[in-house]
Amino acid sequence: MDHRPALAGLCALSILSGCATYSSVPLRQPETVLSAPDRAILSADAAKIDRPWLVPQPIDLASPLTPNALAVIAVLENPDLKALRTKSGVGEAQAFAARLLPDPTVQLGFDKLLSGPDVFNGLSSQLGFDLNALRTARLTRENAAAANRQVRLDLAWAEWQTAGQARLQGARIVALEAQIGMARLTAASADRLLRAVQRAAGRGDLSATDVDARRLAALDAGDKLRTVSRDLTTARGDLNKLLGLPPETALRLAVAPPPPTPPATPVLVAHAIDRRLDLQALRAGYDAAQGDVHRAILNQFPNLSLTIAAARDTADNRTLGPQIGFALPLWNRNRGGIAVAQATRAQLRAEYDARLFQTRAEIAAAVAALATLRDQRAALLRDLPSIERLADGTARAARRGDLAPAVAQTSAQSLRDRRTTVLQLDQQAAEATIALELLSGGPSEGWTQ
Repeated sequence: MDHRPALAGLCALSILSGCATYSSVPLRQPETVLSAPDRAILSADAAKIDRPWLVPQPIDLASPLTPNALAVIAVLENPDLKALRTKSGVGEAQAFAARLLPDPTVQLGFDKLLSGPDVFNGLSSQLGFDLNALRTARLTRENAAAANRQVRLDLAWAEWQTAGQARLQGARIVALEAQIGMARLTAASADRLLRAVQRAAGRGDLSATDVDARRLAALDAGDKLRTVSRDLTTARGDLNKLLGLPPETALRLAVAPPPPTPPATPVLVAHAIDRRLDLQALRAGYDAAQGDVHRAILNQFPNLSLTIAAARDTADNRTLGPQIGFALPLWNRNRGGIAVAQATRAQLRAEYDARLFQTRAEIAAAVAALATLRDQRAALLRDLPSIERLADGTARAARRGDLAPAVAQTSAQSLRDRRTTVLQLDQQAAEATIALELLSGGPSEGWTQ
C-alpha cells in the first residue's frame, strides 16, 4: 500500500494549522460617560502602573485628584497614547519578522510526452535558498531591534509629555479657581462703587468725569472676570480631553505643594542628556542608521542564491545537482544604496546635534524665566504687608466716618490687585516648573539626585 499520499496530506494539514486566520474587528462607538466598571478598571490599572516618573496609586474620580493622579490617568486613558501604543506593536512585529529567515522556494515542472520514441513524461523540481539573507541576518536583527527600541522610547517620551501636560492643566485650573474668586470680589466692589458714585453724581456731589472713571473701572473688572471664567472653562475641557474622559466629567483637584527651586542650568542639561527619552530615541535611531550603512556596504558584494535541482527526462535519465546564482558587481555595486544610507546617517546625526542645542537653549531660558518670576513674587510679597495695613486702616476710618467709603474701597481694590498678581505669578511659576521638568526629562524630585 502506498502511504505517500497520506503523508503528503498530513504535511499539508500541519502547515495549514500554523497559518493565521482572519476575523473582523468592528469599530466602537464613543462613550458619553465613564461607567462604574470602567472606573474600577482604571483604578486597578493605576494601582499597578509601572513608569519611572509616576507613583502607582488607585484612582477615585470623586475625590480631589493630585498632580500624580492626573498624570497616571493621562498615561492610561489618553486616546492618542492608546493609538501610539497600538502603533508600537507594529515595531515589535517588525522586530519579530526580522528574526525570521526567508522560506525556501520550491518549483515543480511537468512535461507531457506528446510524441517520440521515449515512453516517460518529463519531471523537474527545484529547491532554492537565499544565501544573502543569511549573510545579513545578524545586521537585520540588530537594526530591527534598534528601530523597535526607538519606537518604544518615542512612545515613552509621548507618555511623559502627555503626563506633564495633564499636570500643567491641573495647576492652571487650581490657579484660575483661586483667581476667579478674587475677580468676583473685584467685579462686585467695582459695581457697588459705580452705583455709589452715580447716586452722588445725581445729588450733584460729583462730576460726570468721576462717573465715567468708575464706569470704566467696572467694565474692566467685568472683562477680567469673564476672561478668567472663560480660561477656566477652557482649561477644564482641555484637561478632560487629555485624560480621555467625557467632556461632561467634573473633576476636583488637590492643591499641589509649592514648586522647588531648580538647580543650575548645567545640572539640568546633564539630567536631560541622560534622562530625556526623545534623545535616547534619537540615539537608537542613529544606531539603526549605522547598521543600515553596514548592511548597504555588505550588499555591494554579489547576492548569492543556491538552488538544488532534480529532473527526469522522457528517456528516464535522472539528474541532481546544485545551481548558484549571483549578480555581477560591474556597474551598480549598490553605490546608490550606500550613498542613501550614509546621507541618512548624517541627517540623523545633525538632527541629534540640533536637538541637543535646542535642549540647552530651552532649559537655560526656562531657568532664567523662573528666576525672574520668583524675584517678582518676592518683591510683591515684600510690599504686601504695607498695602494690607493701608487697606485695613482706610476701612476702619471709613467705618468711623473719617474717610469716604470710596477711598476705603479703592485701597481694598489695590490690595486685591496685588493678591491677584501674586496668584498669577504662582500660576506662571508652577507652569514654568512643570515645563522645566518636561525639558529636563524627569520630575523635579530627581533634580537633586
